[in-house]
Amino acid sequence: MTDEFSAAQFTAKTLSEALPYIQRYAGQIIVVKYGGHAMVDETLSAMFARDVVLLKTLGIHPVIVHGGGPQIGKLLDRLGIVSEFKGGLRVTDEATMEVVEMVLSGPINKSIVRAINQAGGLAVGLSGSDGQLLQATKATKTERDPDSHIEQVLDLGFVGEPTGVDTSVIEALLKADSQLIPVVAPVAMGPDGHRFNVNADTAAGALAEALGASRLLLLTDVAGVLDKDKNLMRDIKVADIPRLIEDGTAVGGMIPKLETAAHSVNHGVGAAVILDGRAPHALLMELFTEHGAGTLIS
Repeated sequence: MTDEFSAAQFTAKTLSEALPYIQRYAGQIIVVKYGGHAMVDETLSAMFARDVVLLKTLGIHPVIVHGGGPQIGKLLDRLGIVSEFKGGLRVTDEATMEVVEMVLSGPINKSIVRAINQAGGLAVGLSGSDGQLLQATKATKTERDPDSHIEQVLDLGFVGEPTGVDTSVIEALLKADSQLIPVVAPVAMGPDGHRFNVNADTAAGALAEALGASRLLLLTDVAGVLDKDKNLMRDIKVADIPRLIEDGTAVGGMIPKLETAAHSVNHGVGAAVILDGRAPHALLMELFTEHGAGTLIS
């Protein structure tokens, strides 16, 4: 048996084993938060685009919500604008908000659209402000002081918390052409028309809830949620999340991811997964194999 035949046989076997998973998700909406290393590595970016097109070809409806923290940080540095993080979220003043909207709704959004289209898909770029897709108010967050253990209110500036989602524009796209793939920048509009920077994980969760998504997939730069011994936790129940945050297992940017996952599952999303976006074909591994590719929250 030749190596070529063995490779072809392995590919055919893999496709056959994926059939029940393909059938499970056919016709379902999958919301994917795209960011981190997977978005800045050219090889991984091309793989991601192809995988998204494959999902669409198989009758699954991916909706992409992207971040852009590293790119925003680079431009802020070039412009001499100092920014900081509190509770895993970027503090956003007026000057920072200008950069956030320019980067997210401009070059990042359009580069993802181009990559998907180049891979044979039909992507459409949107801002959360389009069609009032994402509505938000100023976020209110607290953080426990490590010394005094007193909860402190964090002023995050123009960081927004979603208060409403109007899915009309996405539903219109999906109905107008079954092949269209929405790509959303997480910039929201406030009640007074002011723009807000919404954490991409949070925005993806809000969209997943409003669209009744079967899965919310949050791509990150770690294998998933790690325990204190740095071992991957493959399954987490929503009820366990407050404890993981309280005891310090989850810190920094993992906190809003877990909070988003818990909220989305409690509000109708089938399940949420925090998965390693550095792994080639992470989306396909998670959706179409028994092994999965990260931490399942249910």
